[in-house]
Amino acid sequence: MSYKVKIGLSNKHVHLQQEHLEILFGKGYELTHKKPLVQPGQFASEETVDIVGPKKTLKGVRILGPVRPETQVELAMTDARSIGIKAPVRESGKLEGTPGCKIIGPCGEIEIDHGVMVALRHVHLNPQQAIEAGVKDKDIVCLKIDGERGLIFDNVLVRSGDKHEREVHLDTDEGNAAGCGPDAIAEIIK
Repeated sequence: MSYKVKIGLSNKHVHLQQEHLEILFGKGYELTHKKPLVQPGQFASEETVDIVGPKKTLKGVRILGPVRPETQVELAMTDARSIGIKAPVRESGKLEGTPGCKIIGPCGEIEIDHGVMVALRHVHLNPQQAIEAGVKDKDIVCLKIDGERGLIFDNVLVRSGDKHEREVHLDTDEGNAAGCGPDAIAEIIK
């Protein structure tokens, strides 16, 4: 049985904890919704920050909301290398042993000692969608992408739960390697 999922390309972005949001944007600050994301309750905000590495600065990096328990900077491998940070590939939220960076906002700056990572490619499914696909939370699957630059990605994490909705998350490096456009689809291979 073939199970297909739309691909969402994830550009570099930041998740902030409330304390850091207030240092960067001002006391009591709340993120401004720009547009909703596919994952329930998540959104791209109007706000951006600059990410400073040893070699250079990435300007205008989008903040995704809502605020998180811990600040996290998600970069593509190309982004991380360009600013001089050796960022490991990790599941979102698994930040132990990751490098840090400086983050600059309009009202202040912070220096985090960890939290910079390259997100492990993953597929979001709600519980019913996972059953339909024949997978469960934390499974590792492959994704097949057809097309002129089609390929198969190994080591794709399944993230399934009530706060998930059917979507594959690849970063911009991965999406470009597969020639993914706005309507790209992946097939789950177990």
